[in-house]
Amino acid sequence: MKTVKEKTQLLYKVIISGGGTGGHIFPAIAIANEIRKRYPESDILFVGANGRMEMEKVPNAGYRIIGLPIVGIQRKFTWSNLIVPFKFLKSIMRAKSIIRDFNPQVVIGVGGYASSAVLYVASNKGIPTLIQEQNSYAGLTNKWLGKKVSKICVAYPDMKRFFPDDKIVLTGNPVRAEIYHARDMQKAHAKTKLGFDELKPLVLVIGGSLGARTINLSMQNIIATLVEKGIQALWQTGKNYKAETYTYEGIKASEFIVDMATAYAAADIVVSRAGAISVSELSLLQKPSILVPSPNVAEDHQTRNAMALVNKNAAVLLKDKDAGKQLLDHIENLVLNKQLQDILSKNLEDFAKPEALLEIVNEVEKLVK
Repeated sequence: MKTVKEKTQLLYKVIISGGGTGGHIFPAIAIANEIRKRYPESDILFVGANGRMEMEKVPNAGYRIIGLPIVGIQRKFTWSNLIVPFKFLKSIMRAKSIIRDFNPQVVIGVGGYASSAVLYVASNKGIPTLIQEQNSYAGLTNKWLGKKVSKICVAYPDMKRFFPDDKIVLTGNPVRAEIYHARDMQKAHAKTKLGFDELKPLVLVIGGSLGARTINLSMQNIIATLVEKGIQALWQTGKNYKAETYTYEGIKASEFIVDMATAYAAADIVVSRAGAISVSELSLLQKPSILVPSPNVAEDHQTRNAMALVNKNAAVLLKDKDAGKQLLDHIENLVLNKQLQDILSKNLEDFAKPEALLEIVNEVEKLVK
């Protein structure tokens, strides 16, 4: 039997790499928090990309982070793509230096530009490595790295078409600890806490941490009508879009919702992009949702994430190109159809993975042992 000292030192040096969006950053922080909870003496270092939001969010969560000069390739031709290989090579050299100096026992990649360089270097050095693949369709970088890393934690079944079958563990996506608390909150109390009328339906509108242009423009056009129909809205515009100040009663808009647990608990329905972590949170909380996948992502993975739910009658799909004309109808139809809300909620049970975070850190432990 291990002594307390032996156990706390088992995971002593850990690198977690990735970022770019909240969908990568929040799971990374959740993993770090669980490691720190189990092994308080662990030394955890984050590696991100310079200029990306992880350089702010990670220190705010109490962890050190080092930035790499790495950048991603733009989907359409631009001259800036010509510098991508040089930035990658420079990031590889920087990653070598970081790994040599820090000497980690394990390296975890959560997606984003930076993780490619760090995982590549670590795997070449024989350091145990783990990918946390969040989407139902793996991107090119992770498919390439999948042949090199030690273990791959996935959120969807049938991922052996992308990765070696013997490396895959189906865990689900890690969800922020505070989101779990939403399951214990009463909807009426949550509405009152946020300043809404507990008797009127409330739609939560979230477009991701950076914001969703189509959803924001569509919401601007239908706000007055929602109010006329007695529908309240809590609307996160994202940091790339200035939150407008509306004088309508029952409408609250902000760039970022700090207390997401209460926001989720208060919502009767949710309008959301179909990022992997958003889908996992909606599944865990069994919230009836209208998913509007972003068309501006690699391999159109948000549509694939959404269709995994839609095909099981666990969510409603609204294409981005149709949102401007159809968002109001979709909201009104779902708000008024309590039977459909109940069906969607019930079917989300199959996608909920409440133990995902624990299982991922269990796999990290196995690699170190």
